[in-house]
Amino acid sequence: MTSRNLVLLRHAKADRPDGVGDLERPLTERGHADAAAAGAWLAHHNHRPELVLCSPARRTRQTWHGVAVAMAEAAAEAGAPVVRYEQGLYAEGHHALLALVKTVPAETGTVLLVGHNPDVSLLSAMLDPDGAADSDGMRTSGLAVHRFDGDWSALAAGGAPLADSHTARG
Repeated sequence: MTSRNLVLLRHAKADRPDGVGDLERPLTERGHADAAAAGAWLAHHNHRPELVLCSPARRTRQTWHGVAVAMAEAAAEAGAPVVRYEQGLYAEGHHALLALVKTVPAETGTVLLVGHNPDVSLLSAMLDPDGAADSDGMRTSGLAVHRFDGDWSALAAGGAPLADSHTARG
């Protein structure tokens, strides 16, 4: 069986400017720095995704961009991942996130999912059979790496132990 890695990333620190809808909230200056730190951490720990599933919200897209730039700087030889902006990652619930992950092509080894709380924290807790996932929820720029053997389509609650975690700060 092939080992798979699901990396969950809560978007970086976002601003709440007056008159700006939730989908268009931008990252703060600290958020941009933290996103870059998340990318550097992923590259350093060899958690380079082949597929990125990203919410279409501005703050998640900006988080992914910061991660991608830092990962490219840290590992120029690695190929760029496929990126899919998925509406289902925005306020659809953690069961919808799991359903989306289960559609990942079988040949994909590592997936990075960039999303929102509480959904990413709830998905992390649901996947971890050992209860090691953060019970208080992931902080902004929080990363949770879940590892399992088998096909994406078979991923289920309790089926992917937490292998690594980090809260990126720039």
